[in-house]
Amino acid sequence: MVQVDSLLHAGYHNPVQRPWQIERTLTKGALMYPIFITDEADSLIPIPSMPNQYRIGINRLEGFIEPLVAKGLRAVMLFGVPNDSVKDEFGTAADDPSGPVILAIKLLKSKFPELLVSCDVCLCEYTSHGHCGHLNSDYTIDNTASVKRMAEVAVNYAKAGADNVAPSDMMDGRMRAIKQ
Repeated sequence: MVQVDSLLHAGYHNPVQRPWQIERTLTKGALMYPIFITDEADSLIPIPSMPNQYRIGINRLEGFIEPLVAKGLRAVMLFGVPNDSVKDEFGTAADDPSGPVILAIKLLKSKFPELLVSCDVCLCEYTSHGHCGHLNSDYTIDNTASVKRMAEVAVNYAKAGADNVAPSDMMDGRMRAIKQ
């Protein structure tokens, strides 16, 4: 028997996600638009390997997203890609209340309340060592500390208004920790 905490029924609470539960159907409404949000507030920096995609600063986000929402955009996925944030060994800036992801969540939910906002939960862009977790003194991953930190970030994104959190870190036990 499957444990209740491993079932993925969370998609039914939001009307944007309900159609995603249907098998073998792919429409534009089933897609999420990726937003690479940076801590450079006025930036709109092209990403050369991804045509028509940008590192977007918070001051440019509303103007960038507004015409897409007008065309029917219903869901976005935020990826934090800081340039100026201070990186440390714990990824402290990942859930900074004045950091790019939390500011973007709040802006998008206030300006576009029907827009489903999901957030990538990852520390690698915020850590000085580039790994998505805490390291032991021998540079191996400290899974327990990493999972605890990932859960903190996920909860803070949810508290800021994110509809979904999407951890991409691959740490064992992170889903359980986030749910708790």
